[in-house]
Amino acid sequence: MITRYKAVATLTAAVFGMMTYSPAFALEVAQAQQTQPTQGQSNSGGAAVSDQKIEAFAVAYLQVDKVRQEYSAKIEATPDQAAKEKLKNEASQQMVQAVEASEGISVEEYTSILTAAQNDPALAQKVQEKIQSSAPAQPNSAPAQQ
Repeated sequence: MITRYKAVATLTAAVFGMMTYSPAFALEVAQAQQTQPTQGQSNSGGAAVSDQKIEAFAVAYLQVDKVRQEYSAKIEATPDQAAKEKLKNEASQQMVQAVEASEGISVEEYTSILTAAQNDPALAQKVQEKIQSSAPAQPNSAPAQQ
């Protein structure tokens, strides 16, 4: 039970940390940050992620991003801090449900792949390509409108 809450917290932090970015941009930022050499980090976990898991991650990521976009607009439009926190909690729950509803991936696996992609440029590239190929056709330069 505690492990699930830790994964939920990590997922929430990662997604809200990227809240102001599109999914492709968030991965590009993670990729750019990781092109600089870091001590003690190499391809940790990147090779261990199967193509099936990357595909399941991409599908879940797109669903999580829909929730992120919806709640981001609501949170920005809300002046009351307590109401913002309530919306953030609702968004977190909806994101977890989106991942749980996705076939072939758990919240823990999703979080693990998200973290690994932020630390491994090669994995980030594979994930970004899969997200782009899984996304419905839409112009990349147009802002999301709701």
